Amino acid sequence: MSGEENKPYMDVLNNVSTEVIKYSGELAQYVDKNFDKAAEIVREQLAGAAWIPDQVKVYLPKPRMATAVEIASTADMSFYERVQDWLARHKILATIAVLFAGSLSYRAVRRTISARKYRRAKRAKNGARCEVVVIAASPALPVTQSLALDLERRGFMIYIVCGSAEDEHAVRHMSRPDIKPLSIDITDTANSAAALERFALYLHAPHAAVPGAKRSHLQLTGIILIPSLNYQTSPIATIPPANFADLFNTHLLHPILSIQAFLPLLTARTALQPGDKQQSILEAAQSLNLANIGKKTPPTPPEEKTPTPPKVLVFTPSIISSVNPPFHAPESTVCSALTAFTEVLAAELRPLAIPVTHIQLGTFDFTGFAPARSVSAHRSISGRMPLPAAETLSWSEPARYVYGRNFTAQSTSALGSGRAIRGVRGTSMNDLHHAVFDVLDGSNTNAIVRVGLGADLYGFVGSFVPRGLVAWMMGVRKVEDLSGFYQPPMPPTATSSVVSNNSDSPSPVRRTSKRAPPNGAIAVGSEVGDSHIWQ
Repeated sequence: MSGEENKPYMDVLNNVSTEVIKYSGELAQYVDKNFDKAAEIVREQLAGAAWIPDQVKVYLPKPRMATAVEIASTADMSFYERVQDWLARHKILATIAVLFAGSLSYRAVRRTISARKYRRAKRAKNGARCEVVVIAASPALPVTQSLALDLERRGFMIYIVCGSAEDEHAVRHMSRPDIKPLSIDITDTANSAAALERFALYLHAPHAAVPGAKRSHLQLTGIILIPSLNYQTSPIATIPPANFADLFNTHLLHPILSIQAFLPLLTARTALQPGDKQQSILEAAQSLNLANIGKKTPPTPPEEKTPTPPKVLVFTPSIISSVNPPFHAPESTVCSALTAFTEVLAAELRPLAIPVTHIQLGTFDFTGFAPARSVSAHRSISGRMPLPAAETLSWSEPARYVYGRNFTAQSTSALGSGRAIRGVRGTSMNDLHHAVFDVLDGSNTNAIVRVGLGADLYGFVGSFVPRGLVAWMMGVRKVEDLSGFYQPPMPPTATSSVVSNNSDSPSPVRRTSKRAPPNGAIAVGSEVGDSHIWQ
């Protein structure tokens, strides 16, 4: 028989083997599932059979009688014994409850101890202020104002870096004698170096709190860097390149240049060292030849403590940068870059005994420091959330279709709007004030300090929860039917590149293209934005 004649028989055999495998698998599953039940029935029948001798018969246990005994014994137990019995039967649940209660108790005790701690800056022997803190931030930020006022109240001298006359006016508007502007133009290297040199000489020179009082030296205690906390929220495809350039200049490059300008001041010991005073006294004793007068030696000066090195504190928001949600590319990019820069800076200054602390901020309650018409960056004047759909009206129609629904859903969620938990204002600013003071006085030596509502929670979520699950919880869903908005590129026509010849133009005129900038630079002006594929 040929192959074609054997084909029907082979198909029948294949079908038979497939059915045999199928039914044998189902039979094995059925037998496996009901084997224990069948064995139990057989044991019960054999235990109750009268024809089996008593010596061979296997008696089954009586669970009902045991349960009744246990119930009777449980009724006679005391409350303490019942708790012990419940803990013995629910070990895993009891362990989880103990760990949860222990963590809450530990945090409550730490918060109570931190609230009762006496926090005041050190004073000179004559009672004058001697510790100086420099804040490199915009005076218009609520964080800057709150932190400067609190540190000034605790006995520090505050200098806020100002790059314009408006910033100096904002600092003077605080009306505090020990909160002063420090005029430094970070963008001008020569002027910033000269200004910092004058500031170093000012710190090194002796000062008197009031005329005629004993002079004392100032000590640089710390430098606090607070970048701008306002970022654009939009899909990457709708952000012009010029906006990215401005963002990196104002939010990333300016903080880096600020720290770079203060590095010579950090590494130099501007305060008077104890050895200088001791050496001057010994030189005066040798000039007077006091060792030859009698057998008495000149009194040795009292030993003074070596001044503590200044601290560097870098602030960054942590909720968005922990999970990197969609439509937050500016904030995620800048915060990630500042985090990496802070780690490198800490590694470079660690051999110099200059600690660098990265303070990751959560959500805070800025009531009292923000204007009345803008109580929150995420609430409108009426107190309701601004409609995210209004922002999408400036996008093109394909962009609204591709990103609009997900952008609206993500913006209305608690995480997408920059809040930690819906309906909660945020942590009190006192927690931030206490954390900053503990870093400045050396009681907190951690490299990373998380402060604010949601800082710890979203740090855990960003480290262990999958990104897809986080996006799904914010309402991001798959977009269907993208082919309806796809338009294939049109080939260039002859009229677009060559103008028809006429009597006035003897040679063909071609469209001139703009020359590319030298050295491989990328133009980010308005010309590039006008040529966007969706505009």
